[in-house]
Amino acid sequence: MSTEAIRPAAGADTPAPVAPPPPPAAAGPAFAPLQGAQLALGTLALSLATFMNVLDTSIANVSIPAIAGDMGVSPAQGTWVITSFAVANAISVPLTGWLTQRFGQVRLFTMSVLLFVLASWLCGLAPNIGMLIAFRVLQGLVAGPMIPLSQTLLLGSYPRAKAGVAMAMWSMTVLIAPVAGPLLGGWITDNIAWPWIFYINIPVGIFAAALTWSIYRTRDPGPRRVPLDRVGLVLLVLFVAAMQIMIDKGKELDWFESGEIIMLTVVSVIAFLFFLAWELTEKHPIVDLRLFARRNFVAGTLSLSIAYGLFFGNVVLLPLWLQQFMGYTATWAGLATAPVGLLALVLSPWVGKNVGRLDPRKLATIAFLGFGGVLWMRSHFNTDADFTTILIPTLLQGAAMAFFFIPLQAIVFSGLPPEKLPSASGLSNFVRITAGAVGTSLFTTLWESRASLHHAQLAEAVHAGNATAMASLQQFMAAGMSREQALATIDRLVNQQAFTLAVNDLFHLSAVLFLVLVAVIWFAKPVHGAGSGDAGGAH
Repeated sequence: MSTEAIRPAAGADTPAPVAPPPPPAAAGPAFAPLQGAQLALGTLALSLATFMNVLDTSIANVSIPAIAGDMGVSPAQGTWVITSFAVANAISVPLTGWLTQRFGQVRLFTMSVLLFVLASWLCGLAPNIGMLIAFRVLQGLVAGPMIPLSQTLLLGSYPRAKAGVAMAMWSMTVLIAPVAGPLLGGWITDNIAWPWIFYINIPVGIFAAALTWSIYRTRDPGPRRVPLDRVGLVLLVLFVAAMQIMIDKGKELDWFESGEIIMLTVVSVIAFLFFLAWELTEKHPIVDLRLFARRNFVAGTLSLSIAYGLFFGNVVLLPLWLQQFMGYTATWAGLATAPVGLLALVLSPWVGKNVGRLDPRKLATIAFLGFGGVLWMRSHFNTDADFTTILIPTLLQGAAMAFFFIPLQAIVFSGLPPEKLPSASGLSNFVRITAGAVGTSLFTTLWESRASLHHAQLAEAVHAGNATAMASLQQFMAAGMSREQALATIDRLVNQQAFTLAVNDLFHLSAVLFLVLVAVIWFAKPVHGAGSGDAGGAH
């Protein structure tokens, strides 16, 4: 399941809304709620567009080995297909507010859906990994406004008294997509071809865009000119892009032994420092860094982002290990990872209703302890683990997810005045999504590094003085293999064990870090009436 898949914000009376507060819409008149068939069709159109967007963040996870194989690159390089989308999406999120005012929310949403369809078509046609990554960047950039604007338009379609019903329906769409993504992606990859994980967006997106425009085009307040922090945007793109490329290519180029990696690091650091100085003095900053002066914003955003980076890194790592070293097909890897959303679907409404009554720090503690427990269970996986052993932690992880996003966002937005909520949403989500992309890159890099270490240690035991190793060698040769073939088979077994030990190391490290985050979240001040701040943002 992908990181964009579940992005809750809770209201005290709302059954588990799962998106950040929408960006500021253009100033304009209030429109009457939709009724009858228009309301049903409008809800369908917005839900389909959201489903398509969220599905696309998780559908590719189980297809990475197939994509990497077809493109002639390593699976680690194949994960750029995920990280490039996430980085581009993170950059576009802070721009959503400005774009909404500049073009109008209905025009922007419809345009985003159609451009997402175009980018999906180009992804399917990509002849090499470079072009595929470029088209995924385009896809991530145009996807930014879709989810928050779908929420904004949906809330405007219903009477205020029924906002909770609207968000409950929207939430179900966003929670079902991550369950369907790995299943659908695995089946398509095994039975058709991986480009179709992108092509399936075309009819869905065209239908959703046409239906949205036919219903909502007269309900757009229209565009207005607003200033854009162009310098801040350039510096943001420069430092994030340089940092991500440095992390993605570091292992391939032997890190700081490479002039290219040193150059990227220097560019990223300098651009970041200039970005900080500019945004703190700019009258209309693209992100409001002054929010970090608030204790709860810092504690909530830091906890949410680090936890999301850990979560997303593990979400990408598990199907890679299953397919490369456990013999799973893409379909079975999807079946092993898809149920993560089931308990989240069941428990999120309860958390959403009670986050205003209970201390969100306690709810977030349950999430971190749950994630820690799940990852501790996974750290004991071995090459003999059966499907049930792998599935149980995945199911339990859904419960931790239900207690994760909603309470943490309640902490992030607590005490903020209504006019600060859009800026807080854009900044916290930018940091969170960037952390997810960085987490993916770091996890795949560390996995290969730890595997190399374990392989060297295990290979030392394969020598003439080791009776077990020699007995295995003789057994393979007795089965008809040459000595070279038998040694190659032993090397494959050693490799399987090395990568399994390496994935266990990362699961164990993640479990420990989740326990550390329990302490971090308690640096936040107590949140009184947690739901109110969020509700204001969502409504």
